[in-house]
Amino acid sequence: MILAKQKLTAMACLLTTALVWGLMWLPFRALQTGGVSNWTTSLVVYLIAMLFGVVLFRSTFRQGVRLIPVMLPMMLAFGWCNFSYSWALTEGPVVRVLLLFYLSPLWTALLARLILHERLTRAGYMVIAILLAGCLAILWRPGVFDGDLPLSHRYEWLALSGGMAFSLGNVLSRSADRLPLPVKSAMIWLGVLFFAAGALLWRGQLGAVLEIPPMAWAVMLALGITLLCTSVISQHGVSLLPANQVTALMLLELVFAAAAAWLLAGEAIRPGEWLGGTLIVGAGLFSGRMTHKPAGARVGAQ
Repeated sequence: MILAKQKLTAMACLLTTALVWGLMWLPFRALQTGGVSNWTTSLVVYLIAMLFGVVLFRSTFRQGVRLIPVMLPMMLAFGWCNFSYSWALTEGPVVRVLLLFYLSPLWTALLARLILHERLTRAGYMVIAILLAGCLAILWRPGVFDGDLPLSHRYEWLALSGGMAFSLGNVLSRSADRLPLPVKSAMIWLGVLFFAAGALLWRGQLGAVLEIPPMAWAVMLALGITLLCTSVISQHGVSLLPANQVTALMLLELVFAAAAAWLLAGEAIRPGEWLGGTLIVGAGLFSGRMTHKPAGARVGAQ
């Protein structure tokens, strides 16, 4: 009975995570409409998450963490993933951004082959073919021969590169399996802060943080705490459930986001996006069977 309760709790954690990320675009867009740029929001929200995270996991950080080379590329990969994802959602259609981002199993399989030397299974080759078909279905436009080319919008490149960065971060995280989870979370927070602060400095807008309205500060405080809580409860769910079940539950983020975009933003979903989404979700359910480790390999040896 206890195991059943633990499983239900883990499922509830992942469903909550999928719901939160499926609706994350709403406050980011609302703040941008109110005059607070996505870059400023990212900087403040992840700074809040980091400050509360350091306090929450202070015992882990007090023990001292050995710095290893993989931490820097992990920070940059996860940082760009989250920064570009929220940026894309403020510029492009929610469902289109999410579908392009969720091509990540394709990049994960390729990067796992290069970095972890994991070979593709037969199912893996099939999943890649389905993902590529889904990508083509999403990117195809009725006016493609009239100059409206695929990947002609910045948000599309942001979503694609964010998915690639997410895959790279996950592969690097697997190779550094001895790092405590709070430290890996800190790499995400620091990475977003790096890109957000860099972007604001480049535009000469870092001082805009001092001009944030009080109500916006309240929203960003809530966002930062929500993001921190989501990262904690998602790790609880991931640690208790099989990988395939985790994938299936997290793919519900697409459903939540699509429903919210339709109901709250009036965004219609094109037939090609329906087809591409169906293919990507179907492929995602089998993403855990794409690769297998080489015989005798030991992942995460530092």
